[in-house]
This record gives sequence, structure tokens and C-alpha cells, in this order.
Amino acid sequence: METPRFITRRTAIIAAAGGVATPFLARAQNTPLRYAFPEIGPDRGLEYTPSLACTHGTAEQGEGPFYNTATPRRESLLEAGTAGEVLVLTGLVLTADCQPLRGAVLDFWHCDKNGVYDNSGFRFRGHQYTDENGCYRLETIRPGLYPRRTAHIHAKVQGPKTALLTTQVYFPDLPQANSFDHMYRDELLILLRRAADGWHGRFDFVMPTAAGGA
Repeated sequence: METPRFITRRTAIIAAAGGVATPFLARAQNTPLRYAFPEIGPDRGLEYTPSLACTHGTAEQGEGPFYNTATPRRESLLEAGTAGEVLVLTGLVLTADCQPLRGAVLDFWHCDKNGVYDNSGFRFRGHQYTDENGCYRLETIRPGLYPRRTAHIHAKVQGPKTALLTTQVYFPDLPQANSFDHMYRDELLILLRRAADGWHGRFDFVMPTAAGGA
């Protein structure tokens, strides 16, 4: 059995980038989630310990022009005929004081392996809820690059009593592509390892505290 070897965070050079809008999808950078609370996801069987770094909070980033406000509830974005390298991304959603957050909703979306977003359907789009232990599990593929953007996965995360977190996560084994993306941030790298069944990653989302909330 292969010994897991996680690729750790790396530094990057920041450069220029841009984006393209589409009339089908929401354009606001803080589009609220429209999914029901409270909901509890199925037990993922994960026994993760929160990182000590969680108190710093997850950096926020814009949602970009390709967000869809109503995605299917599902943990696997793989469909018949899906092309690309399989990625399983898991982790915790944590409160600002480092406590696992049950029933938080996570809305994920990304492009296909060729850098193309599905802007008329729900390919590589879906939302889910954390389980009783604050864990999530996303099964998908590694997204591709497109002009002026490195590979990334978008996420919107919110708990019943937290503010909305909108961010993007990145891949540590693409240092050259990361260095030319002005959105890229080192602290948003997933922990990544290669296994016999594909890629495995971990990223813990740390929530902001809603004004006047818990």
C-alpha cells in the first residue's frame, strides 16, 4: 500500500488575470446560499482533528462569473463519461473558534479537465452538508487550466449561524501555473497526495462569524 505523502504549501509570484461573464449565472460576488437549514449530511466515517491554524480563518475570494444559485444536492460530481483524473477532497468545516460545524452547507463548482464550465446544466456543480462531526467529502475530477487561471475549485460555505464564506482552493503541484494567476493564494492550497485510486486532498474551511451571531 502506498504511503500517503502530502504536498505542503508553497510560495508563489502574483501576476495579472481576468474573467468573462455569462448572462445565465449570478454575477454578484456575495450571492447568498438558498439551500435549507438545518440539514445534516451522512456520516463520512472521517476522524479528523482540527488544525491549530484554523483560528486564522479561511481567506475569502470572489465567486467569479460562473456561479449557479441552485445546484443538485450530491457528494459525487462524477457522471457517466466523465473524463479526467479522479479527486476525492475531504475535510472539516470549522467555526471561527475551531469547533467542527455540523449541518453547514458547501456549494462546489469547477470547470472540466479542458478548462470549460458547464453554464447550461450542472456538470461539476453540487452542494452538500457536513455530518455530525463537521466533515464533508467531495468526489470529482481535477479541473483543468484556462487562460490566465490556474486549476482551482470554487466553494461557498455557510453554517446556520455563520456569515457566508466564498473562496477558491488550489493545487500545490502546479507551481508555474499558480505563479501566473493573480487570484492564487498560498494559504488556499489543499493538502494533496497521489494514491492508486486517484488523487486525495484535504482542506478545512474556517468560517467567519456573522455579525451578532455565534
